[in-house]
Amino acid sequence: MDFDLGRMAIMALALAAGALVKGATGMGLPLVALPVLTTVFGLQHAVGIMAITQVLTNSMQIWQFRAARRDARMRFLPWFLAAGALGVILGTWLLRNLPERALVFSLGLLLLAYFVLKVSRPHLSVGPEMAMRAGPFAGFGSGVLQGATGISAPMGVTFIHAMGLDRHAHVYAVSAMFLALGLVQFPALVLSGIMQPQWVIEALLAMIPILVVMPIGQLLAGRLSRKAFDLMILIFLGLMGLKMVLGL
Repeated sequence: MDFDLGRMAIMALALAAGALVKGATGMGLPLVALPVLTTVFGLQHAVGIMAITQVLTNSMQIWQFRAARRDARMRFLPWFLAAGALGVILGTWLLRNLPERALVFSLGLLLLAYFVLKVSRPHLSVGPEMAMRAGPFAGFGSGVLQGATGISAPMGVTFIHAMGLDRHAHVYAVSAMFLALGLVQFPALVLSGIMQPQWVIEALLAMIPILVVMPIGQLLAGRLSRKAFDLMILIFLGLMGLKMVLGL
């Protein structure tokens, strides 16, 4: 198997940056790392790597924050996750059958839309009743995005964030979403013929910088304000989305 050391180094740096954000905020690994990996490896390759790391990292986080499963506002989660699983299947079909440029362009638009939404509507609020009614639709949309682009956060995380959960409940719900979608996405990628054996090895190697840097992000979480982290993430996502849309 041929491993390009330069590309592997870029992958390690992108994943380390994403792991730092994920450790601090409970999310952000695909949002930060996948646009970089897509530029270097191509979308299908990047999605394949991230699908595996997503399962592993969110298994760790859902166990760490497992006490939050008793929160009464988690009632929306089962239908949200079930609909998301169906969405992943459709999204994987789109990944296999649509031109990569169309998907990269769409991913860029989604990143820009996420940027605009976070800036213009920072105080969106979703109550418990609305979460039960709208959860399956948000879950399905998140699954389609996950399968087609490897990033479900523009819909899923925005929806969960708008519920105003405390940090532990928020991280638990987001981790449950990422884990469930990843558990469906990996076999879907294998069955569709997209996943390659070498990508599995690369993903396991990618866990090294992730496991090293995630604890650092958790330590920084208490020292750097969430607002500062959000600002850094938004600037990065806005620039990467613009790059993808313009095809630079």
